[in-house]
Amino acid sequence: MDTLISHSFPLLIFLIFSICVSATQFNIPRLGAHRKRFQNEPKAMSPSDQSQDFKTFFYTQTLDHFNYRPDSYATFQQRYVINFKHWGGSNSSAPIFVYLGAEGSLDEDLDVAGFLPDNAPRFKALLVYIEHRYYGKSVPFGSREEAMKNASTLGYFNSAQAIADYAGVLLHIKKKYSAERSPSIVVGGSYGGMLAAWFRLKYPHIALGALASSAPILYFHDTAPQVGYYTIVTKDFKETSESCYETVRKSWDEIRKVASRPNGLSMLSKTFRTCKPLKETSELKDFLDSLYTDVAQYDDPPTYPLRIDVLGKIFKGVVAYKGNRSCYDMDEYIRPTETNVGWRWQTCSEMVMPIGHGHKDTMFPPAPFDLNRFTKDCEGTFGVKPKPHWVTTYYGGRDLKLILHRFGSNIIFSNGLRDPYSTGGVLGNISDSVVAISTVNGSHCLDILPESKSDPQWLVMQRKSEIKIIEEWIAKYENDLLEFKEETHA
Repeated sequence: MDTLISHSFPLLIFLIFSICVSATQFNIPRLGAHRKRFQNEPKAMSPSDQSQDFKTFFYTQTLDHFNYRPDSYATFQQRYVINFKHWGGSNSSAPIFVYLGAEGSLDEDLDVAGFLPDNAPRFKALLVYIEHRYYGKSVPFGSREEAMKNASTLGYFNSAQAIADYAGVLLHIKKKYSAERSPSIVVGGSYGGMLAAWFRLKYPHIALGALASSAPILYFHDTAPQVGYYTIVTKDFKETSESCYETVRKSWDEIRKVASRPNGLSMLSKTFRTCKPLKETSELKDFLDSLYTDVAQYDDPPTYPLRIDVLGKIFKGVVAYKGNRSCYDMDEYIRPTETNVGWRWQTCSEMVMPIGHGHKDTMFPPAPFDLNRFTKDCEGTFGVKPKPHWVTTYYGGRDLKLILHRFGSNIIFSNGLRDPYSTGGVLGNISDSVVAISTVNGSHCLDILPESKSDPQWLVMQRKSEIKIIEEWIAKYENDLLEFKEETHA
């Protein structure tokens, strides 16, 4: 659960985060396989509240996988959850479906990662969910306060360490349950989808294949347009309602005009029923920016929250999406939760995604991505400079599609084209086994969410296509095992 950090969060970073964060300065829209739950919404169930089929374990994980200094051998407890209900057992060579946790606690993933339990009976699969280091209960250095203390303790918080963690946990599980020959399929959504694709590339001997849902692996330096994300947000609104689009586009200047009047900020505070009086217009603009991107990114059928008549009026749109509250918290999207703070570190170190508003090509005021300003913000917060080229150096960048064609295999890249992050996704087949499945009306990570009777036919067909491909991977794997066994006994 994306919980608020209070006493367990270092005061200095809390103050810096609270003072410095601003969508106009520092807005890489959040990833995440599902829409964020806010304070007034029901909390996700903890594993103890969920089905008895979920069993929680902890693995003694190595802090640093990539050097041999004595302090790198330090360990921490990493949480993982297993569902044995439908597993055919190690003798059957039934597959292991592995959900790779991303920027948040594992608790919510158990609810929303529907692709695994929905298909477990068909495959007789063992289900494994692994939590990402520094999130949830998988925190090094004994406490969140120590782990988030400074750049030295945060230095072990990156994607390469995370996927090495997953490799260690998965090998441990295979050995523990005598399932060394059971093929593993890794599944992830959003940042987790990126991790799934990267895991298949880096650890092909451990994962037979990967389903990478809404994974913007091309949204890095020189591989994706800076304005792409907000262009899709604008397109979603414009296609839904031309008047809504025009209202939003004109509203920024109207907010500026009202704020310039005597008591203008007070008038805006009253109009938008803010919980605290506005101190500057950026508070309201940043809130609306985050709300619009949230609506577009998680615009799921059959309700399609974007398609509501009252969006013709900005505040009515806020009420329609958030519900009729006594007041609206302008800091709702930027509060220092474990996900917000953790993801900010990740974007300040390696996950530098150059997302900004272009000039006159979106319904938002111009705010192009400025790496110099971004770097100063990160240095001011954490004392480190971002490495905007590291992800593309480590995993592949400008020529990633060619690299995947030559060296990759068994990866499904699924995207919904209404998802703003699809602009950084792989949208075309790269080879016979590195394939793209895109849906015109799909949104962020929709295909890996739980099945519903109300699912549109195109979503049903998308999932069927993914299942068919995975079945083919497993069938080929079993044939390869048989051929290898015959050769060794010849």
